[in-house]
Amino acid sequence: MENLIRFKQSDLAKITNFRNGEVKFGEKIIIVPKDEDVMDFMTRSDAKYVIIGIPEDVGVRANLGRPGAKTAWQSAIQSIANIQHNKFCKGSSILILGQVDVSQEMEKAQDLDENIPEERKKLFSIVEQIDKEVSHIIFSIVKAGKKPIIIGGGHNNAYGNIKGTALAKGKPINAINFDAHSDFRILEGRHSGNGFSYTYDEGFLKKYFIFGLHESYTSKSVLDTIKKLDDRVRYNTYDEIKIRRQKNFDFEMQQSLDFIKSDCFGIEIDLDAIPNIASSAMTLSGFSVEELRQFVYYFSRHQNASYIHICEGAPSLGEEKNNHLIGKLIGYLVTDFIKGSSEM
Repeated sequence: MENLIRFKQSDLAKITNFRNGEVKFGEKIIIVPKDEDVMDFMTRSDAKYVIIGIPEDVGVRANLGRPGAKTAWQSAIQSIANIQHNKFCKGSSILILGQVDVSQEMEKAQDLDENIPEERKKLFSIVEQIDKEVSHIIFSIVKAGKKPIIIGGGHNNAYGNIKGTALAKGKPINAINFDAHSDFRILEGRHSGNGFSYTYDEGFLKKYFIFGLHESYTSKSVLDTIKKLDDRVRYNTYDEIKIRRQKNFDFEMQQSLDFIKSDCFGIEIDLDAIPNIASSAMTLSGFSVEELRQFVYYFSRHQNASYIHICEGAPSLGEEKNNHLIGKLIGYLVTDFIKGSSEM
């Protein structure tokens, strides 16, 4: 499989903290042996879930956001390796594939200035290349009959997740996006703010629900666009659920699931929806970590939940002494997804 940096057993051993009397995920997680073909092994494996990392923030920069999302993968995988393997969740249900090789794209983008229009266009082109690589790898994972768990990078990678899954399934899919922003902006060139509008326009995304939009950070043009597409694109807002209390969180989860559940769907999680989580668009107002975990568990329980993508977390933008906490949060979300999915 091209553009993949395979995770090795030695990589896992380095990040697992072994303790007497305990069994960690890192001791049970499956790795593709170096002499095995990735696709063949993945297809034969008993693992139901395949973890893949995307250590990039080109899409965030192309969207004029703060870089740092490239650092989430390393933080997350270290936390995941040290989760306890027990009756509640088993590491042996997971295969770590590795990370998308975006080193060339990151290098090309390094010296570009997103505030200069011509250089920003170059960033758009680099994001398109990342799209191709992500789409191919997600296609391969889904085609092997597994559920991808995608960690890191900007929300531009929703494009590759949706396209890859749709191609593997042979039909457009739906998506639920837990996010302060719609990421349904104009088709001006690829970046982290229009992954869903591009996949919708290209026919890979059938129905789309945005859960918890922040009213103060959604443009009139986006709201007008969504209004015209009401049969296929819908949303609720954080403000009407948590501030004005016009809507109930649990009821809204049920309503949004009813909207997307008739077809395969992806669960997209943007960590900028959670207060005080270091990200490209960090917020002080938003849903709690507990509500996010409930959300992931609730949607993962449906048989048509096809993948989860946890993005935009940026440990390098957080407090130096506590930058491991984003990885720990991602670990919780990964196990919530597995626990919910395992109950089907």
